[in-house]
Amino acid sequence: MRGITVKNKVKIVRIEKGGLTQSEFAKKVGVTRQTMNLIEAQKYNPTIQLCLQISKYLDTSLDELFWIEN
Repeated sequence: MRGITVKNKVKIVRIEKGGLTQSEFAKKVGVTRQTMNLIEAQKYNPTIQLCLQISKYLDTSLDELFWIEN
């Protein structure tokens, strides 16, 4: 799947829905702050399980948080 980029707006929604710090949010979903930093910087594509955990915690649909860009 060359040329496909996964984008997300995890940081925006995290701040809008309660303003948790990156560290606090990472702890809630079970990852390190460094991993959350990479996800929010769009330098790491999380597993589908982690995507679902993030969307569940933020009470947001998966497709609202993550999408594919060509």
